[in-house]
Amino acid sequence: MNAQINGSTRRRQEPATPLAARNLSAGYAAPIVRGVEIDLAAGTLTALIGPNGSGKSTILKSLCGRLRPLAGTVIVEGAELASLRERDLARTLAVHDTSRPSPELLTCRDVVEAGRFPHTGRFGSLTHADRDAVQEALALCHIEDISERDFATLSDGQRQRALIARAICQEPRVLILDEPTSYLDVSSQLEMLQMLRRLARARGICVIASLHELALAQKAADHVIAVAREGIAFQGSAREAFTQEHMANLYGIDPSSFNPAFGSFEMERPRGSARVFIVAGGGSGVEDMRELQRRDVPFAAGVLHRGDIDWSLARALAVQVIDTPAFEPIEERAIMDAKAALEGCRALIWSLEDTGAVNRRNRDLLEHAKACNLPVYASATELFNGPELYGHAPTF
Repeated sequence: MNAQINGSTRRRQEPATPLAARNLSAGYAAPIVRGVEIDLAAGTLTALIGPNGSGKSTILKSLCGRLRPLAGTVIVEGAELASLRERDLARTLAVHDTSRPSPELLTCRDVVEAGRFPHTGRFGSLTHADRDAVQEALALCHIEDISERDFATLSDGQRQRALIARAICQEPRVLILDEPTSYLDVSSQLEMLQMLRRLARARGICVIASLHELALAQKAADHVIAVAREGIAFQGSAREAFTQEHMANLYGIDPSSFNPAFGSFEMERPRGSARVFIVAGGGSGVEDMRELQRRDVPFAAGVLHRGDIDWSLARALAVQVIDTPAFEPIEERAIMDAKAALEGCRALIWSLEDTGAVNRRNRDLLEHAKACNLPVYASATELFNGPELYGHAPTF
């Protein structure tokens, strides 16, 4: 079936969808990625993640037509990408990439206004509607106050915002962004991804962005596509994608070093037998565990309830974790295991401020430490800055 649009012919492949790829292979002299299958929905934000050099940018360049596929097809709203004229494509799809243009004698507003070119007449004159679209894009990216400044004088972060505003200004149905949070500080990264989410939902735009900040991708993305080993390793919702198994396979790391609760990777756990035992719960031991890890002191932790925030971190950083079922009083078995581990340590850190019905048995560990003449500290900071042990400064 053929459809005539603005004088061009587009061959319909399937029911219209914002962006799809069928058996896509892309690269330069040889394929970097193969067999890519993508179906992206309107009103969603998709995060493209994966190691450096895995092919994320290559996929994005192929999806927007800047790199001709070596095999397969890209489909934009039901039409083959290769069949679309440049101006017709620009009315549907906008791109922000990692290039850093340095236009001379142009203001920030001038650069953003360039995004209206698919909608202007032969002479490129802006209408009131065009100027309204420009102003809205400036406001969305929070660069109204620098709109009249020379683009060449802007910081990298300000340029990044201006170039994203230019893409938004096209009023596309599909928005492709390569590393949109690069050069932005943390607050600006959060602000940018929140804006892109709202934009996708409010306008029904299909947004796909490559991201290196996995914690942000986990929080912001509706759909996640992981690229590795010449193609897509896995894809799905953030809940499905950000698991220890997936992250370990994707980045070649120990599964326990990825913490799904925090959406972050942890440094390598200290090696050796536990020298310190930490009793914590409800997040009270997070800073103490990190301090012990920074000091390269191997430690054991317990008794922690499964699913507790301290339990989640301890599984990545502690050499031994003694746990007990969630929401249940601590088991006798767990207390006995914890006492045995405690006896092999040189000190106890009691991070808890108080105990309740389900973790009251941890007080047995406090009493056991005292009975074993083990020093007890309220924090890792106190341990490393407190009184000397065994006649000399503590060495763990």
